[in-house]
Amino acid sequence: MTGFIECRNVGKTYDSASGAVEALRGINLDCAPGEFVCLLGLSGCGKSTLLQIIAGLESASDGAVVIGGHELDGPSPLTSVVFQDHGLFPWMTVRKNVAFNMKAAGVKPAERAARADELLEMTGLTAFADRYPHELSGGMRQRVGIARALTTRPKALLMDEPFGALDAQTRGHLQEELLRIWESQRTTVLFVTHGIDEAVFLADRIVVFSPRPGRISAVVDVDLPRPRDPESAGFMALSRSLRHKLVPDLQGAPLG
Repeated sequence: MTGFIECRNVGKTYDSASGAVEALRGINLDCAPGEFVCLLGLSGCGKSTLLQIIAGLESASDGAVVIGGHELDGPSPLTSVVFQDHGLFPWMTVRKNVAFNMKAAGVKPAERAARADELLEMTGLTAFADRYPHELSGGMRQRVGIARALTTRPKALLMDEPFGALDAQTRGHLQEELLRIWESQRTTVLFVTHGIDEAVFLADRIVVFSPRPGRISAVVDVDLPRPRDPESAGFMALSRSLRHKLVPDLQGAPLG
């Protein structure tokens, strides 16, 4: 069965002053409808570059990306992106930030308002609808970014280390919130992380990257029941296994 997102032998090479730099080589990957897939690897292994290509924000040097049966030639209306930097407009209230993508797409005001209120409730932000970003915590600002990404009802949510800048307690809470939203929406999620435990907690499937150039070195099915307990024997065993898979790439770099 083909996936909703398909990467077919995707490669990426950049030109630099010192010559060509190969960032990705031979990436073949399928993500099924409603699947939660984590791209796991060290910083600089090309996983964020791949996400940018799938988002249509960069072009592949080789191969192709197919989304919903159509080869990508720019950003797809079927996907929405959440970055580590939430990118909220500081002069807009939470409600207006959430509704922004719909306004840009020409959605009528009444429909925008109803959908924004629906997403504010889903993400627990209704009481903060008239606040401004500077009045919110980092975790709440990231929730606003997720709500905004969902307003256009994307078939796939592309997330580039969205919780990477948050403290451990806030990150854990948002991981649980994201899973709750995903289970209710069943949107395909492609989630970039360098955190092993984060990948095991979230994913149906973990795609492990090796660097220089970025390649897929392993694909691991996460056969653990939800909700997952990070202190359970199965969780810790899978985390250890993934850490061993990454050992050749570590070179002293810490992994969460």
